[in-house]
Amino acid sequence: MNSQPTHLQPLSTQTKVSRFLMNWLLLTIVWIGFTGTFDLHELLTGIVVAGILSFMAIRIFTCCDLALLAPKKLFYLGKFIVVFLVALVKSNFDMARRVLSPALPINPGVVKFKSQLKSNFAKMVLANAITLTPGTLSIDVIDDTFYIHWIDVKSADPEVAFKEIAEDFENLLIKIF
Repeated sequence: MNSQPTHLQPLSTQTKVSRFLMNWLLLTIVWIGFTGTFDLHELLTGIVVAGILSFMAIRIFTCCDLALLAPKKLFYLGKFIVVFLVALVKSNFDMARRVLSPALPINPGVVKFKSQLKSNFAKMVLANAITLTPGTLSIDVIDDTFYIHWIDVKSADPEVAFKEIAEDFENLLIKIF
């Protein structure tokens, strides 16, 4: 068994190429989005800059490889975005109701639950989805345990908290990552 941390172990050529191509594609799309033009010179500059950055960051951007472009994963990514947007709208209405009706009781507190997500990137996506949903805030993630501030704690039971806050997100993230 190798005692080196995972991020220091040698990467296979296939992994390097896959990460390079995926990062190059994503960075090129970001470049086009920021420049807002398809001018040939601008596009070529973006492709070159994205290529250089992708080459330099093969070990850093560990989340993205060509496997993410599999149709099944893209389907679940689309589904995740829809589920997130629905949760975002629902929780915004709930928070607006609480702000406009100060007499509504709240029960703020910190809850914790365990996640089954394996990759750090997937955990980061889950933590950000929780934080972006009004009424909840990711405080910390330690190994597989998430600590969440919840404006209206329904139950301190970790299973109930997980079901209320993160279950829908996590089930889709497991299929994506």
